[in-house]
Amino acid sequence: MKTAIFLSVMAFFAVSSGAQENQLQAEFRQEFTELNDTCVHGGFKGLLGCGQTMVMGKPLHLAPGSIAPQNGFSVGPAFTHETNYTSGWTLKYNADAVVSTNQSLRAGLYMKAIPKEWQWTGDKKPIFNFYSQYTSLNKIFYFGPEPVASRALQTFFGMTESVSGANAIIPTASPFSFYGEINVRTVDIRGRHGDTSPSTEQLFNDANTPGLTTQPTFIQFGERIRFKPKLPAGIRLDYSATLQHYHAVGDSRFSFRRFTLDFDHQIPLHQKQTTVSEGSESASGPDEIRDKVAGAPELKSVTTNTTGSVGFRALIVGSVAGGGSVVPFYFQPTLGGSDINGEKGLASYPDYRFRAPNLMLLRANVEHSLYWIFGLTAAVDVGKAAATRNDLDFTHLRHSYSGGITIRAGNLPQVSLVFAWGGREGTHTIGYINPALLGTSGRPSLY
Repeated sequence: MKTAIFLSVMAFFAVSSGAQENQLQAEFRQEFTELNDTCVHGGFKGLLGCGQTMVMGKPLHLAPGSIAPQNGFSVGPAFTHETNYTSGWTLKYNADAVVSTNQSLRAGLYMKAIPKEWQWTGDKKPIFNFYSQYTSLNKIFYFGPEPVASRALQTFFGMTESVSGANAIIPTASPFSFYGEINVRTVDIRGRHGDTSPSTEQLFNDANTPGLTTQPTFIQFGERIRFKPKLPAGIRLDYSATLQHYHAVGDSRFSFRRFTLDFDHQIPLHQKQTTVSEGSESASGPDEIRDKVAGAPELKSVTTNTTGSVGFRALIVGSVAGGGSVVPFYFQPTLGGSDINGEKGLASYPDYRFRAPNLMLLRANVEHSLYWIFGLTAAVDVGKAAATRNDLDFTHLRHSYSGGITIRAGNLPQVSLVFAWGGREGTHTIGYINPALLGTSGRPSLY
C-alpha cells in the first residue's frame, strides 16, 4: 500500500513535467523512473535497488529509524530539496513526519543556508540552520532522582516537546570552529497509565521531581567551541566545550545553565583506510544522504575493505542553577542504555536509568569489519550521574560491557545489534540505526 502511494505521488509530478520542467519536477521524474525500473519491472534482481531508492531516494523517500528509546520502530515520509541561487547561496529543505509502533511521533521542518563564498575561511563554509520540530513520546522510564533512584521505583511518563529555532556553525582557517544557537522550547509532561509500572506522578511529586506538574516555555541560548585538528595516520580528535542557558518564561525557578565537555578520539587500525567522520558538521540535512567525502566510498556502497578503529571518549555534563532555582527533571541528561537522543552510555542498564543534572561518562570502544557487510563492535563504559557537581568524582562509578554485530555501508557501521552486561542490574540488548544514515546533521536535542 505504501509503495503504491509512493509511486502515485511521483507519477503525478512526472506527468506534470514538460518543456517547462523545473528542478523539483525533474527530481520526481527521475526517482519515479528508478522506482518503476526496479520495483515494478526489476523482478527479484531489482529488489535491492528498489529498497535503496525507497529509503534514500530524492526528493521523496521513507525515513525508518527510532524516535527515542522505548518508543518502538518508526517510519514515515521524508522530503528533501536543494536550490542554488544566483546570489551565491544554497538553500536545502528537509521535512519529515514519522510514527512509531507505540504511536509516538515526530514531525519537523528543517532548512540550511550555505554561502558559495566565504572570504574569511577559504574552502570552509559556514552553515546556518533553521528548524521547527514537534515530538510526542508515549513511554519514557523514570526511576527517581539521584542518589535514591532505584529499579524498584521504575515509573513511566509521556512527553511532548516542540523546538523551534536557529543555529550557526562558523568555521575558521584553524582547526577551531564556533557554534551558536537560539531555541524556543515548550514541554508538556503527561502520565502513562495501565502499563506494567505506575505512572510517574503516582510515586513522585514536584518536591523530588522538579517540573513534574509545571512546565513553562523556555528560551534557550547556546554557544560552543570545537577543535578538530588534522593529524597523520588518520587519527581524529574531536574536542568541544558547550555552554547553554535555559530561561524559563514567567517562572524563574526553572532557569539554569549547563556546560558540556566532550573529548572524542578515533584511531584507525589500518593507516591506508579511508575514514568518514560520523560526527562531522555536515552540509547535509537530517533526511539527506550524507555529503560525499573526498576519496571515501558512497554511503550506498557496500565495501569489503578491511577497516576498523579504536575510540576513546570522555564526556562531562554539569548544571548550574541560581539560588532557589532547580533543573527540571525532563531536561536532565541520563545514563543507561540510550538517552532520549539515542546516545548510548552504560548500555547494560535500562534506558534512562540514571537521571541527574550532572553526569560523567568514560568510554573505550573498538569497531572492525568482519566479512562482506558485517562487522564487530565492543565497548566498555564507566560513568555516574550526580545530583550535585561536587559528587561528580571517580568514586562509586558504574560500569558496563557490550559487544555485537554491525551492518556496514560507506565504511561505517549503519545498523548494530548489541548485547550489554556488567553492573548489577542484568543485561540489555539494543538495536541501533546510525542517525548519520541519512545526513550527518543532527536534529535539535530533546534536553
